[in-house]
Amino acid sequence: MLEEILVVDLVTDLPAAVRLQRLVTTLCNHFTCGAVGLLKLEHDVLKPVAMYGLVRDALGRRFTVAEHPRLAAILASRNPVRFEPDSELPDPYDGLLAEKPGHALPVHDCMGISLYIEGRCWGVLTLDALQAGSFSQATLFELQRFSLFVEAAVRITELEQANRALRLNHQNGSQQFEPAAQQRYELIGQSKVLQQILQELTVVATSDLPVLLLGETGVGKELFARHLHRSSSRSGKPLIYINCAALPESLAESELFGHNKGAFSGAHTERAGRFEAADGGTLFLDEVGELPLGVQAKLLRVLQNGEIQRLGSDKPRQVNVRLVAATNRDLKQQVKQGEFRADLYHRLSVYPLPIPPLRERRDDIPLLAGHFLEQNRGRLGLRALRLSPEAELALLSYDWPGNVRELEHVISRAAIKALSQGVARTDIVTLGAELLDIDSVTAAVQHSAQNLIPSNNLAIPLKLAVSQLQRQMIEAALQQHSGSWSQAARQLELDPSNLHKLAQRLGLK
Repeated sequence: MLEEILVVDLVTDLPAAVRLQRLVTTLCNHFTCGAVGLLKLEHDVLKPVAMYGLVRDALGRRFTVAEHPRLAAILASRNPVRFEPDSELPDPYDGLLAEKPGHALPVHDCMGISLYIEGRCWGVLTLDALQAGSFSQATLFELQRFSLFVEAAVRITELEQANRALRLNHQNGSQQFEPAAQQRYELIGQSKVLQQILQELTVVATSDLPVLLLGETGVGKELFARHLHRSSSRSGKPLIYINCAALPESLAESELFGHNKGAFSGAHTERAGRFEAADGGTLFLDEVGELPLGVQAKLLRVLQNGEIQRLGSDKPRQVNVRLVAATNRDLKQQVKQGEFRADLYHRLSVYPLPIPPLRERRDDIPLLAGHFLEQNRGRLGLRALRLSPEAELALLSYDWPGNVRELEHVISRAAIKALSQGVARTDIVTLGAELLDIDSVTAAVQHSAQNLIPSNNLAIPLKLAVSQLQRQMIEAALQQHSGSWSQAARQLELDPSNLHKLAQRLGLK
């Protein structure tokens, strides 16, 4: 029966994400386990591609193989690997099972198998259960048999993606970029608005048009610039970054265009500028609105004819550079005020691309939070680090004026606070809403569920919202009746035994 379902999904024309998600869901149901994860190996990091039965932020986590001995053991073997319930090796999914979101439960039984595509290790498939003894030797043989279907599904997905890339880049001969760089500067998220921006960037990357990235501080404009460079035919050449806001006016021209020996006091040697360093590649000018007017005029000349001139030299040099600029300022207003050259603005903004703030892509908040949680878990040497349901609601309810950068700092600060309060590094550490230190915590913890439930553009699961409402109503009833469970049950019109069971499930007992 399972073989038939898997074969049908393989031959059916499905989007890649849908095919892989159906795959892990089917496997989870067949093996009657708590969670299934499909993770792709990129350099030395395992990246979740599809998951079932784990909290939402798990998709944003990146598991460094060296920090997770179970994952390393699965990768090191060509056969299925099972870990006994009493194994001392830490499980990467401890506290992340979605079956009981109010509890920081460890995984009790797990197994996994490495996946190979055309002789290379593609990644791993993991299966986890809360019930000890869920997996047997017979289950291992069955997993090995079904792993062939998983490898086939992955291979089909990769072929489809490769065909799309070829169709997009066949005219400009785009080169593949380094997987390590991709992982380091990865744009994390699955929201429609983010996917639309990435698609637009991939298309414009096939041209050499200047691109102007517009957006608030902290939205990650540098990451979008790197994505554009990696998607272009210049990906094999350098991407040179320069922060215009950090350039002293006296050195800006030298930094950009270089100088000859003796061009000014302190110029003891000849030095190439950033344009020459980026020759053949891309130059990313961050905070371009901060450039002095004098430098703006010379920048315009480069855009017009591809010529630069070092300070102290009368000899022009040709450079072939794709320019990407970014700003959080209103350049049109700066032009009106005479603070930015109108001709340069029009040259830079051939293709303006607004980057949405985090509050407009709330679907991505859990994934980004998971990414930063895993970073801090590894950095602080913790066994596991997770969010409480109240903390996740608080993150989703906040407007994030500092965008992704602020979210990163909030998670890091909360993790350090938890450690300072005496939690053990060997525990499953849960970050409560009170540790986040953001304005929405009071609303998320104390207000009624009517105020908590967000507008339609917020992606909070119904199950999570219902659990939060139940928890708050029980807590309010107990407080009103001085901790009397029987009176609280009467007020809530529940049988006392059912109230106790519900409270236990919600983590109140």
